Amino acid sequence: MRLSSKLFRPLVTFIMVILGSCGGYKVAQQYLRLIDAYLRGESSWFLWIPQNPTQLTKSDRLWLTAAFMLVGAMLAFVVERLAYAQANRARERWNSMLPTERLLFFGGLLSGLLLTALIRSILAPPVWLTLALTVILCYVSVVAFESLKEQVRFYFPVPAAPEKLGERRFSKPKLLDTNVIIDGRIADICRTGFLEGPVYVPRFVLDELQLIADSSDSLKRARGRRGLEILNQMQKEIGLEIPDFPGIGAAGDVDARLVSAAQQLGGVIVTNDYNLNRVAELQGVEVLNINELANALKPVVLPGEEMRVTIVKEGKERDQGVAYLDDGTMIVVEGAKKLIDQTLDIVVTSVLQTVQGKMIFGKIKEPVETEPTQEDESIRTYTGSRLRRKTR
Repeated sequence: MRLSSKLFRPLVTFIMVILGSCGGYKVAQQYLRLIDAYLRGESSWFLWIPQNPTQLTKSDRLWLTAAFMLVGAMLAFVVERLAYAQANRARERWNSMLPTERLLFFGGLLSGLLLTALIRSILAPPVWLTLALTVILCYVSVVAFESLKEQVRFYFPVPAAPEKLGERRFSKPKLLDTNVIIDGRIADICRTGFLEGPVYVPRFVLDELQLIADSSDSLKRARGRRGLEILNQMQKEIGLEIPDFPGIGAAGDVDARLVSAAQQLGGVIVTNDYNLNRVAELQGVEVLNINELANALKPVVLPGEEMRVTIVKEGKERDQGVAYLDDGTMIVVEGAKKLIDQTLDIVVTSVLQTVQGKMIFGKIKEPVETEPTQEDESIRTYTGSRLRRKTR
């Protein structure tokens, strides 16, 4: 049964409150025995005694017992809430752990237990001290073993498991490169929830951003600081992981190390760099290019469609004008060179898809010619006859 079950959770809370009340009752009885022993002179403990210092009435015993039971129930309720939250966190963390990380966890527990047994055989401490040593040594051992997960993952890589039916492939770790961080659009994409899975910013990418932010060139310095601000914002909103990859080393450029890190983790690179996109694909690494995403979200335009645009500048070729859609798509209009700052209707003639984006070509829409009516013909004939009479 899951911990989030609507029936299981209230039942556990009720049981914990009952156990806390029983514990409070036991403590109250022990406390009353100590008071009775003090009043009889059998104990020299200094205890707080209500009202009459010579004896305890029945009502005193009742309200003392009730107070202890209430405190015990409240403490049990708080402990149950904290334990529930910690159990959910532990379950989520366990589900997200890789097989090597789980082996390291059990290795840490085993190491802590062995150290406890060794210390107990040498020093023979009391039971309460043995329990305390067990908890402390197991915790320290697990933390120490988990700190070695990157090295173990490098020397014993885990092959990627085949995707199951219905399993979403985009839950893989996402590794951000320097360009996509400075670009800034990745923060909005993550904020909307379209990018699933843990988001990683490798340490060497963060170091490159810091070098750019400390550059003597004002333009590079501004770009680096912008990237650091975006990372800080993403850290607060969605949380980022900044892992080290000691097995990769410092040799090679950042792009090559990023590809190696993606291969090691079985992750996906998120970038807007065309060259990195091609290099990663050649090495079998999946890539998410936000430029391709932006192009895919642009509205589809087909030849023959009509639209109203404003010519903003001259084109490169003869007698061409250039306009732009709201999403930045460039439109080249034939015969619109002398119509700058004018809004006109055009007809799409062709659409060109390039790596940089989409280009639309069009021509000015010609006005529709209407056939003359009988009234127009009579007016023209009448006007013509008058002109012939005047010339005579």
